[in-house]
Amino acid sequence: MKVWRAVLMLLALAGCGAEPMAAQPTLDGKPPIVIAHRGASGERPEHTLASYELAIEQGADFIEPDLVLTKDGVLVARHENEISETTDVADHPEFAARKATKTIDGKAVTGWFTEDFTLAELKTLRAKERIPQLRGTAHDGQYEIPTFAEILDLLVRANRGRDHPVGVYPETKHPTYFIAIGLPHEAPLLAILEKYGYRGRTAPVFIQSFEVANLKALRAKSDLPLIQLMDGEGGPADDPKQTYAAMATPEGLKAVAAYADGIGPFKEMIIPRSALGTLGDPTALVRDAHAAGLKVHPWTFRRENYFLPLADKAGLDPAGHGDLGAEIEAYLKTGIDGLFSDNPREAVPAVNAGATQ
Repeated sequence: MKVWRAVLMLLALAGCGAEPMAAQPTLDGKPPIVIAHRGASGERPEHTLASYELAIEQGADFIEPDLVLTKDGVLVARHENEISETTDVADHPEFAARKATKTIDGKAVTGWFTEDFTLAELKTLRAKERIPQLRGTAHDGQYEIPTFAEILDLLVRANRGRDHPVGVYPETKHPTYFIAIGLPHEAPLLAILEKYGYRGRTAPVFIQSFEVANLKALRAKSDLPLIQLMDGEGGPADDPKQTYAAMATPEGLKAVAAYADGIGPFKEMIIPRSALGTLGDPTALVRDAHAAGLKVHPWTFRRENYFLPLADKAGLDPAGHGDLGAEIEAYLKTGIDGLFSDNPREAVPAVNAGATQ
């Protein structure tokens, strides 16, 4: 074991003699924002009011709900429309017959789906931790599935008396699929944002999607800020001929800038990792996106060793907490305009420290 730790240390130190990169500015010169990914999901079950409340307490600039729809057309917050990983639906015998296999974005998925439940039925379920092997189950069974309206009500309460309101950063999940089953996101999403006063280019909101047509449809109807999400592999589910790699080129980014205000790339598109988990040299993505007038908000920064670069791990336990601040510091130097994190407790002070340097 001592030999293995020595090897890890040597690998982590590799490249330490390299010339440090000069810190780059954000697109608008303002400090980067911290987006609480599914709330403070590193400490509470994701997409619950408790998770969002904790993120607000910890100083996040935005909270991020992923939005899917119920059978009766209500927007609710779940990472996926298949809910067996994040709720106790499998423990409810009254819903056993609703287990199904569906094709979502070209892949067969088996489980229970929000579109097969009314809101009243979903409210009988309770949330659970999605990755219990890393985060435990102490809070399982305590919280309901929140509606988007309930999340916005929470923000209304939290923002009373604030000079700088906490914003909302909703993601439309599988929009083409939901259109195909008669439950489109756009109309109810824009209607509820309008109701709660989110209007214009400076409203504290970003609407995000991995798909393209959905964002273009929103742009035709609204001037609210939009973010094109990008994964490290594959492409938008609504355009099989397109790839995220092509969208991340200078020409691709110019095309994105015609309908969106920024990109949300997988973080390794900005700083790739080696097979050993060490951080490499930054790519040109942030620079190229800024040249196209696009903000850059990479995802997702998490404190568990399992997710961290080799040099920032603390021991060999995958569930142990390493140095998230050090990873964030490396990314801030590239000029990113914000970041998604499960852990605002660590991310907020790391970003604040980077902004004052």
